[in-house]
Amino acid sequence: MLQGDHITVRYGRQAVVNDISFRLEEGQWLMLAGPNGAGKSTLIEAIAQGVPYEGTIRWQGEDLRVMKPNQLARRIGVLSQRNAVGYAYTVEEVVGLGRYAYSSGFLSGRRGEDRDHVEQALEMTGLTGLRRASMLTLSGGEMQRAFLAQVFAQDPQVLILDEPANHLDLNYQQQIFSLIRDWLKQPGRAVLSVVHDLSLARRYGTHALLLDRGQCVASGAIGDVMTPEHLNGVYGMDVAAWLRELLSQWE
Repeated sequence: MLQGDHITVRYGRQAVVNDISFRLEEGQWLMLAGPNGAGKSTLIEAIAQGVPYEGTIRWQGEDLRVMKPNQLARRIGVLSQRNAVGYAYTVEEVVGLGRYAYSSGFLSGRRGEDRDHVEQALEMTGLTGLRRASMLTLSGGEMQRAFLAQVFAQDPQVLILDEPANHLDLNYQQQIFSLIRDWLKQPGRAVLSVVHDLSLARRYGTHALLLDRGQCVASGAIGDVMTPEHLNGVYGMDVAAWLRELLSQWE
């Protein structure tokens, strides 16, 4: 569905993403993992066409650079790490913005199909009862669910997520990842996400791309990438031992 070949992103002379290639197939949840500064979020920005890059990113063989923004938005939905609302939009209004790629103009009315997608997105994320609430009154978890609902309403085939549960408590982390997993069960869909928590990556990912200082250390099935050999070298510590030590406190 989505393929990147030899992606390089430079800030000045420094290559923060250096010759990265990947493939994302239907039904896969590809986890981008690695320490801070590995280039994960920058790679996400390149896929979303937010930064200049060398190499090629294709959607089913078509170069993303030549696709119009509304065409791209109908195929790829992006949930960034930081979302902010400066005005008292209602939850329903924010979710409805996900249908903008399908509108004929800024002042065009919402079609029945648009309303159906908004309703489904509100229901999936458990926000039906908060549809008329101001975004300014929501908790962090509720706000993140609202932006996730916006992406669901967009009805893309691929979700691109940058730390979707960042700064959320455990309950909301579980909700967000479970919602995404349920969304992925429908045919013709795939997910690519940045996740710092390696336990979450192992729990929900089918495949992984492990980065370190802008370069690919390993890629493939989640179990083949998330190995002690790969992780210990990237993080400079015995990752599995540390995670087991943390878990042992609950035994």
